[in-house]
Amino acid sequence: MDMKNKKVLVFGSGISGIGAGKLLEQVGASVVLYDGKETLDKEVLKAQLGDDTKAEIILGELSEEVMETLDLVVMSPGVPTDLPVVLKMRDMGIPIWGEVELAYTYGKGDVLAITGTNGKTTTTALLGEIMKNYKESVFVVGNIGNPYTAAALEMREDSVAVAEMSSFQLETIHEFRPKVSAILNITPDHLNRHHTMEAYIKAKEDIAKNQTKEDTCVLNYEDEVTRKIGENVKANVLYFSSQRKLDRGIYLDDGNIIFRQDEEILVCNVNELKLLGTHNYENVMAAVAMAAAYGTPMEIIRRTIKEFAGVEHRIEFVREKDGVAYYNDSKGTNPDAAIKGIQAMNRPTVLIGGGYDKDSEYEEWIQAFDGKVKLLVLVGATKEKIAEAAERVGFVSYVMADSFEEAVEKCIEAAEPGDAVLLSPACASWGMFKNYEERGDKFKELVNCL
Repeated sequence: MDMKNKKVLVFGSGISGIGAGKLLEQVGASVVLYDGKETLDKEVLKAQLGDDTKAEIILGELSEEVMETLDLVVMSPGVPTDLPVVLKMRDMGIPIWGEVELAYTYGKGDVLAITGTNGKTTTTALLGEIMKNYKESVFVVGNIGNPYTAAALEMREDSVAVAEMSSFQLETIHEFRPKVSAILNITPDHLNRHHTMEAYIKAKEDIAKNQTKEDTCVLNYEDEVTRKIGENVKANVLYFSSQRKLDRGIYLDDGNIIFRQDEEILVCNVNELKLLGTHNYENVMAAVAMAAAYGTPMEIIRRTIKEFAGVEHRIEFVREKDGVAYYNDSKGTNPDAAIKGIQAMNRPTVLIGGGYDKDSEYEEWIQAFDGKVKLLVLVGATKEKIAEAAERVGFVSYVMADSFEEAVEKCIEAAEPGDAVLLSPACASWGMFKNYEERGDKFKELVNCL
């Protein structure tokens, strides 16, 4: 679609909405920036769009008169696609795109795209580093914090976009087709948005829906859902496994990461990596498989993965004080991610859990403590729900805190030399913090003030 002189509504005024609005104005569209929150400041939004913006800004209710003038709607990922106003526009025949579809339409070069419930950010960051060591023009975009739309117009024919894709972003793609895709794992998450597990799986699976035999899809053989997805994908499938040898793909064998296609190649031993835990070895294998499928020389891959120190807020070592090691895993925003955090610990652990309720169940997370957690400090809206789950599975070593600061204080009091204090909440941060980054930064600030 040629956007010149088209009237396009950008739904949502967050970082993705602003990025989409700027791109659309640059390609000649007439932009309406819309947000349902009436309390937002129009002047602040105009300033974010830029001094020369001609965008119309509408807050609160969207009238049918405005809807009738639209050629396209571009959804921000944080806006549910089943809102009555969105369904009405769909019924009116207005095309509904996501910001990923918009960016893909204008971006050039190849796309390497990653999704999954957990491990996306680490895998995306690592693959981004591998690509930067291989190609001249590389953009790391998407759910990792850099809007795809903000980078699209800078891309060249020889560019590579390494894109972290959330289920919210994948709900609204049409033509988006990565050269190499990956689905790392799928466990229950965001069911308050997707409503059913089937809808959540469908959104993740759609990352590969436009791929062909010329493309590659990297999947986790040990995840029942992704293994099944591999049976239906049109792309060339490459599996990774942390549990068994594969005839073709990449796997972990006695601490060695082996890549096998026509021949068996030793990538490295896990002791050469700076990342901890089996889940991180899986992330490394996924990034290696994607890079190799794209044609990256193994010596570049090998060097990069050995140098990579991980991402902020994901089992991030903060400091050791009085014999106690402090780890920030604020990105553990659901039970499955938080299980990975616990599994990576090699000391008795005092754990901070709780936050915003995403309709998750917590019994499996608590059962995964496996004798490592000496005290669970609960905070936030889910603390009572988690406490009830703990009681049901026979874990009674928990206390409540009324604030995040109090939770950290209780951990410091309980921890002894040789212990670890871990922030890995199994819940989103909303209600107490703007995002998981702010929560992790607060934890680090409190720990570094000791």
